[in-house]
Amino acid sequence: MWPQRDGDLSAFIRLVTLTHTQRWHAHRQSAGTGHLYQGRFKSFVVQTDAHFLAVCRYVERNALRANLVERAEDWRWGSLWCHRSNESTTGLQLGGWPMDRPRNWLQQVNEPQNGAELEALRRCVTRGSPYGSEHWINATTRKLGLESTLRPRGRPKLAGEGP
Repeated sequence: MWPQRDGDLSAFIRLVTLTHTQRWHAHRQSAGTGHLYQGRFKSFVVQTDAHFLAVCRYVERNALRANLVERAEDWRWGSLWCHRSNESTTGLQLGGWPMDRPRNWLQQVNEPQNGAELEALRRCVTRGSPYGSEHWINATTRKLGLESTLRPRGRPKLAGEGP
């Protein structure tokens, strides 16, 4: 099953989380604000397979980066553990990747990411900006109308306004 148009997956996820949140609150007779899954679904464009692998590595390193485990594959609630475990044991069925994982994937995931890569990935996750080379990012943001993901938040300073 594939989305027919750009934005269809985001709209579907939004509908699922909204419906689930409404039913959750109705079932518990509670009132609340926001989604139950605040910040769980992020979407941004990536340039190449290498950039895709960097994003996957960032995601699969989360528990390791937070010092919850000594090795990324030890985090039972992570996709890396699920992929390495028997599906019948986990009860989860994860979709395949659009490419094969490198042979040394575990080693790559367990090695720290450099500061520049980590900062760029965090910016993409937070702002929804494209991830790739600087030239490609600039061209892609113009093409897709995502220039706001690269600018600082807030209104631009007027001439004569201080820092």
